[in-house]
Amino acid sequence: MPRIIGLTGGIGSGKSKVALRFSALGIPCYIADDRAKDLMNTSADLKEAICKLFGSESYSGGVLNRPYIANVVFKDATALAQLNALVHPAVAQDFIEWVAKQEAPYVIKEAAILFENGGSKLCDSIILITAPEAVRLKRVLARDNSSVQEIEDRMSKQWSDERKIPLADYHIENMEWNDTILKIDAIHQELIQISLSKGN
Repeated sequence: MPRIIGLTGGIGSGKSKVALRFSALGIPCYIADDRAKDLMNTSADLKEAICKLFGSESYSGGVLNRPYIANVVFKDATALAQLNALVHPAVAQDFIEWVAKQEAPYVIKEAAILFENGGSKLCDSIILITAPEAVRLKRVLARDNSSVQEIEDRMSKQWSDERKIPLADYHIENMEWNDTILKIDAIHQELIQISLSKGN
């Protein structure tokens, strides 16, 4: 089985762009948030559980009613925890099945809350992407229709970089993209060598 490399970072850190770079290097990347969204629309068991928890308004025409769900969970920490308790196990099982099909020396699992939800324990190594909070805020404002308050609320639900840095095996401060590419490529070469030395 390939080595599992976790890729994480706070909102606006640029972890998704980093994942694209690893993908360009030929490394399979599992984007946990994207798969969670897919599963909430395709898994009959998960859809049934969400409807049971939040009501029939949770889906419209068979598709997740994201504005409705977002309005419920981001104002209610208990509701968010209940939703995560349904979605995270489904994503974890989906990831296990996905990894079993991969033949690369290692794979990337990109997840925003890899440490927070315990997913880091299943990884062989962790890459943490960071950037100053002001930079992250500016990036998210440029790409989303969210307000500053909404972004700061989302940031507050994630662990601080200071808490995560000591737990990571690799740390990239993503400020200048050309510098970040060099760091990604160096980590890639190291991970390839580690995988080869372990017989993967």
